[in-house]
Amino acid sequence: MLLINTNTSITMRSCPECETPILGRADKKFCSDMCRNAYNNKLNSDSNNIVRNINNALRKNRRILEEICISEKTKINKNNLLEKGFDFGFLTSLRKTLKGHIYHFVYEYGYLELENDLYLVVKDNRYKD
Repeated sequence: MLLINTNTSITMRSCPECETPILGRADKKFCSDMCRNAYNNKLNSDSNNIVRNINNALRKNRRILEEICISEKTKINKNNLLEKGFDFGFLTSLRKTLKGHIYHFVYEYGYLELENDLYLVVKDNRYKD
């Protein structure tokens, strides 16, 4: 004899992205990897745009400093940096020397403001490949 409880209700879960019914494991949240990726991309898109723009500016600054700093130290005029698109508002760290000078770093490349709108660009060799 088989007893069936007719008072039990089964709720069907639906995908938070496309709202189709979810089949499979009880802890499954999305109907497919595509829906999971689309949902998470939408969820993170606002903050990602900010982070993406900052990272792009930092990469651009680093490329400019790398192009300039052929040897371990190079001097360049501020206008030349600006013409290349360097943005002084984006850097990764500051380092103060024993003499009290403050170097502004973009990853492994740093610059120090000198007199007459000149900058000394250096490469920190601690970050060798």
